[in-house]
Order: sequence, then structure tokens, then C-alpha cells
Amino acid sequence: MDNGDSLRPLRHSAAHIMAEAVLDLFPGTKFGIGPAIENGFYYDFLLPRPATPEDFPAIENRMREIIRGKFPFKHSTQSVAEARENFKEQPFKLELIDAIAKGELGLHGEAQAKPTDEVSIYQHDTFTDLCAGPHVHNTAEVPADAFKLMQVAGAYWRGSENNPMLTRIYGTAWQTKKELDEYLWRLEEAKKRDHRKIGKELGLFYFSDDIGPGLPLFAPKGEIVRHLMEDYVREAQTRYGYQHVWTGHMVKEELYKKSGHYDNYSDVMFPPMVDEDIVLRLKPMNCPSHMTLYNEMGLHSYRELPLRFAEFATLYRYEKRGELSGLTRVRALTQDDCHVFCTEEQIESEFTRALNLIRQVLNAYQFQDYRVRLSLRGGEGKFVADDEKWDKATAALKAALDANNVDYFVAEGEAAFYGPKADFIARDALGRDWQLSTIQVDFIQPARLGCEYIAEDGSTKTPVLIHRAVTGSTERFLGVLIEHLAGAFPLWLAPVQIQLIPIADRHNAYAFEVQKKLQAQGFRVEVDTRSERMNAKIRDAQLQKIPYMLVVGDKEAEAGAVSVRLRTNEDLKAMPLEQFSAMAKRLVDDKSMELK
Repeated sequence: MDNGDSLRPLRHSAAHIMAEAVLDLFPGTKFGIGPAIENGFYYDFLLPRPATPEDFPAIENRMREIIRGKFPFKHSTQSVAEARENFKEQPFKLELIDAIAKGELGLHGEAQAKPTDEVSIYQHDTFTDLCAGPHVHNTAEVPADAFKLMQVAGAYWRGSENNPMLTRIYGTAWQTKKELDEYLWRLEEAKKRDHRKIGKELGLFYFSDDIGPGLPLFAPKGEIVRHLMEDYVREAQTRYGYQHVWTGHMVKEELYKKSGHYDNYSDVMFPPMVDEDIVLRLKPMNCPSHMTLYNEMGLHSYRELPLRFAEFATLYRYEKRGELSGLTRVRALTQDDCHVFCTEEQIESEFTRALNLIRQVLNAYQFQDYRVRLSLRGGEGKFVADDEKWDKATAALKAALDANNVDYFVAEGEAAFYGPKADFIARDALGRDWQLSTIQVDFIQPARLGCEYIAEDGSTKTPVLIHRAVTGSTERFLGVLIEHLAGAFPLWLAPVQIQLIPIADRHNAYAFEVQKKLQAQGFRVEVDTRSERMNAKIRDAQLQKIPYMLVVGDKEAEAGAVSVRLRTNEDLKAMPLEQFSAMAKRLVDDKSMELK
């Protein structure tokens, strides 16, 4: 299945075909733009009447008629004057023509270097559009059974709330019906796996209007999972030689001006708090605080390096309300952050150390399918201007990737404002990509904040700073993990690992005896003493994704045994309690995803 650029001509062509169908069915429509996007396409319209999903069958049928017509997509250029005449009834196209002519806009929406007196046109059947392509050769190359209109939304023209609100119709298009069906299945499965839905059903976390948007509330079960996740990384990185620090929740605004964050990051900082002559900010990142701590600890020798400061810090970012999304985009996030102060010669070994830790953790969570993106500065964006340091940092990061035989792809313009980074893009069970871990090389900030060390020759030098996060933020990683696993946490991570189910009230005493023995071994165990029937208790435990249900009755009490059922409904039959606890302990110690 191809989900990349090779499908763009097909999807762009589908957008034009849909626009023709809409114009036929909604006479008087004014149309905006219709690009290909990930998994599909859209087109923006100013319609004479509102469109709803009930209109989709008629639009799709008209699209299929156009597809069967096998109309060629013909490319031409027109003078600005000619284009203005041809699109005189289309005000949005006239606006685009003027912007292109002045050099304010390219045909794909990009900035254009110089004015032009020509524009690019594509035409098929009765539909003509201002467009730079690409397209398929003719309409019949868009499979009639491999597209579907998906939803209607509102969109301001050119993204400005000062402009008219247009109707945006989204669609998806694929090379085959099989690929379309697979995509639609993934969408339905994603709805079932939505971490917001599962999180509430399992009693993990909630959002409340009384608290505010983007600020999750974690219930006891959710806090258990958070604690276990953070504790696992804390223990692992301690073994890898990282030291844990704590640097608070607020920082003087002046520090962010020194580090460069104020100029490059202030749009996602919460508003300032003024304390007489001091302006404070809620902390949106840790690096300036860790560099300040490095300085306050006194002058360092090369013998002390590398110094590895790790912190599970709650950070606060003023994300736009419309971009918040459950746990995957919040305003309060807890990051497993680390900053390594090292010499240039130590970059490769420290990268290797961080890489090995990331690989261990991602493997434990069953994210073995991941890619590495080398995010570079590119030509545009908010980046500190220091070509020499950027070149050194980029060369050092590439060398570290190559030394570790890491396959990577390059993405221009995706770097941090202070340096390049290696981002780990993991693929979940539904084939969706998520950026999780990152390793960044920074030659810029340490000098801005006056970080120094005494080199072996007695000279004063500036350390290199390596930024590293394993799971990124606890909240986002948990949201991704819930959807990846459909809420079925491995035994070591499940908030309730074992549910004891006594068959009758007279078996309650033995159930509590078993609970006590298992709790003494560190297991999280609950006993269901409700008056419900056994099968109902098993079903409820399975719905709560509890890994094990231990059914106990007369035979089990007499033999010191438990009857073991899995949340998958598999019956492992009766076994001695000691045998079960040994099996479960091994699975926890191994961080296994299995239950037997």
C-alpha cells in the first residue's frame, strides 16, 4: 500500500473531479483551492446552500460519470489578463491570480521569488482550474471504486478569520478498492482505540471544564500507569549513568531571552507573571534551567564531563485550544528530559548511549517498527543564525548516526531552533506514525548562557549540549500507547494486574487470602465480591482489560490453587498458586507482552 507522494497526482485529480461535480450540482458555487493531502484531498467552496453528508452520494455518482468520460487533464499557461477574464465570476481565483502576479504567492501556496505575467492552468471536461498540478493523464486513471467523500467542515478562506467561511469537503482516494477498504477499516479501528474513549472507560484520566482545556486529571489507575512508565525510564537511565535533578515550575523571563527561547518560542509560553521587578514564566522547557544549574554548581573540569542531567518535569505550553487533542496535545506535560554536557569528542559516545537507551525502551513497549528522521535547519524558519555552529552540530550528528549504522531520512526545516536532531518516528498497530524519542545536538545555547569547563590544557571551553528525550512526554506517550495496545497494557504496566473472582460468598475468605499472598509479592490485585454471577464478573474484568482473572471455588481452596483465565478469554485451567505467581513474576521482570 502506498501512502506517499506517488498518490498525490491521483488525489489532486480526484479533488478537481469533485469540484466539477459540485459545480454541476450546486450552480453558482464559488470555489477556492483543492490540494492533495495525506490519505486524500479536499476542496473549499462557497456554496449557494449548505452541503451535508447526505449530498455525498449524488456528488460521488456525478464523479463516477466524469471518471468514465476519460477526459484528459490538459495543461496550459495563460497571461494574467487572460486568466482574470476566464475566472471573472470566481472571486477567490481572482485574488489568487493577483497574488501570483505580484509574486506574493506561488501556485502551491508557497512564497514566490518574483512577480510573473503568466499563470498555470489545468482543464478537464468542462472544469478549468488555476493549478500547477501534478495530475494523472485522464479522469479514468482515478479508480471509480477506490474513492470516498468523508466529511464536511468549515474553513476560513486562506486561513484568516477575517475572510469568508467556506465549506470544505474532504475525500480519500486510493489505487485500489482493497486499499480504500483497508483505510476505512483503520479509521473505524482508530475510533475504537481512541485513547480518550478508552481512558475514560478504564478510569485512567478525565478532562474537566472546571479545570480548563488541555489539563488532564489522572485517576488512581491512571496515576499508577504514569508512575510505572516514569519509574521504568528513571531506573533505566540511572543504569545508563544519568543523574536526576529537579528545577521547579517557574523561571525568570530574562533567562529565556538569553537562551533564545523567548525570540523563537514565546508564542507557546503562558503569559508572564509579574513579581514587583521580576517577570516570571511557567516553564515550557528544561534546557535553560539545566544550564543554569550547571553554572551554579561551580566551574567544571573536563574530568567531570560528561554530566548528564535528567528530570521528569511538568512543563506548560500555551497550545492553541483548537489544536488540543486528548493526551496527545496538552498544555501541561511531563517530559522525560535530559541534557548532557560533554566535549566535542564525546558526542558520538553519548549519542550511542542515548540511542541504546531509546532502543531498549521502545522495544519494551513493542514499538520495534520505527524510522529515524534527521531534522535539519533548511532555508526557512526560526533558527539561530550561526552557520559555523550549525555546520559543526550537523556534521557531528550525522557522524554519530553513521557510526551506529542508523538508517535515516532527511527532513529540511524540522530542526530545533538551536540545532539539528534525530527524531524517532514509531509506527503503531494501525500503521500510523508518531514522533516519540529525540536526540539533539546543540552548539549554540551553552555559549549564550555562559556554560564553560576547564580543558585538559588549562584553557576555558564551552561544552556541547545534547538534548535527549526517551518517551517524550508521559501524557502523549501514554495516549499513543493506549491506542497502540487498544488499552490492553502488558502485565507489568496494567493498573490492576489480577482480578480474583470467588464463585460464591463462601469462597471470599480464600480469595482474600490469595490476594494477600499476591500483594506481598508486589502484584496489584482486586477481589470482586459482588453478587453477580461468575461469568458476568469475568466479562466485566475483560472489559476492564485486566490481564488475569483467577476464579476460586471449593476445589481451588482445597488444593491451594487458582483457575486462570486471560482477558483474551483463553482458559489456562487450574494451577497451584505458586506456579501462577512464578509465571506472572517472570513476565513482569521480563517486561513481556505475553500472558503465559
